[in-house]
Amino acid sequence: MERARQLQASGRDIIHLEVGEPDFPTAQPIADAGMSALRAGNTAYTPAAGLPELRERIAAFYQQHHGINLNPSRILVTPGASGALVLLSNLLLNPGDTVLMPDPAYPCNRNYVHLAGARARLIAPQTVGDAAPDIVQLEAAYDETVKGLWLASPANPTGAVIPHTRLIALGQWCDSRQVHLMVDEIYQGLDFSAPASGSRAMGDLPSALALGGNTLVINSFSKYFGMTGWRLGWIVVPEYLITTANILAQNLFISAPTISQIAALRAFDADVVEILEQRRAAFRQRRDYLSSALTSLGFELPWQPEGAFYCYADISHFSDDCEQFCQRLLEDHGIAATPGTDFGDYQARRFVRFAYTSALPRLELAIERMAKALA
Repeated sequence: MERARQLQASGRDIIHLEVGEPDFPTAQPIADAGMSALRAGNTAYTPAAGLPELRERIAAFYQQHHGINLNPSRILVTPGASGALVLLSNLLLNPGDTVLMPDPAYPCNRNYVHLAGARARLIAPQTVGDAAPDIVQLEAAYDETVKGLWLASPANPTGAVIPHTRLIALGQWCDSRQVHLMVDEIYQGLDFSAPASGSRAMGDLPSALALGGNTLVINSFSKYFGMTGWRLGWIVVPEYLITTANILAQNLFISAPTISQIAALRAFDADVVEILEQRRAAFRQRRDYLSSALTSLGFELPWQPEGAFYCYADISHFSDDCEQFCQRLLEDHGIAATPGTDFGDYQARRFVRFAYTSALPRLELAIERMAKALA
């Protein structure tokens, strides 16, 4: 990303397929609510767990879209999903503990685990394209140091979605081994499992909270809601962790940004959701185009991009070194992409992540350039 910025500053036209950030600006009603909060002088701290009215609104979201009756006291609003992950790592882990994670996965997760003095144990897919480990793999990886299983659905970098039946089985395994299950749902809403004309906005996928037990969920206003720079996320914890989570939040970050929390109250309103659903339709169109175009060029997509905004492409027909491949795409052809070595160890040099966070004409130009590069 830094090299792409340097080249762009020098006058080169760079197509950004490396950035995991929606290209749409924050919806205007949300921005207006933030500006109104600022003009009204709402700049003091909130409670560490977040504005009570925002926590209630999030709880109402789970009731409306997932049929889950959630006590708002279980919800903590955080400075982005990253703040939620920092909080979780310190809440759940001690030095010497182990967390199981799929390979590939979002790289910051294992870094947060490391900062807590614990370690991440990456589990390679049984079959390339699997969205999550199976029970046999978990049993093989388990020992007395294992305290948690961290998953994501839809996932970064693959865009894969864990089928709910698989998620239920994984939750049962966690309960049997008395380890916690954490599911990253920050791309929920940006999924394409329902027909484009479907009416279940923000809730096409069941939430892992339906599993109950020791399940924890993180989410964010960054992806579906398009509020990346506002730095706002949330975490849902079991009842027995509420007090400790609040104490940690007070010590780690005092509170999430006040203006962002007030603005986020508008994010659930029907007129805003209509805007966000139009954007989801645009992402679906981009997904359909890019996945088809990459396949036509000779890439393989063993993980079907069912959500988020990524295609995790096998480049082995063209190269055995994803870092060199990405460097040449950038330097010689003005296309920025992310090498698979960012995301894990399993066959990582065979893969490149392409983000469809640019408008369709830019994606078409990227494919045109890529065709020339590969020729």
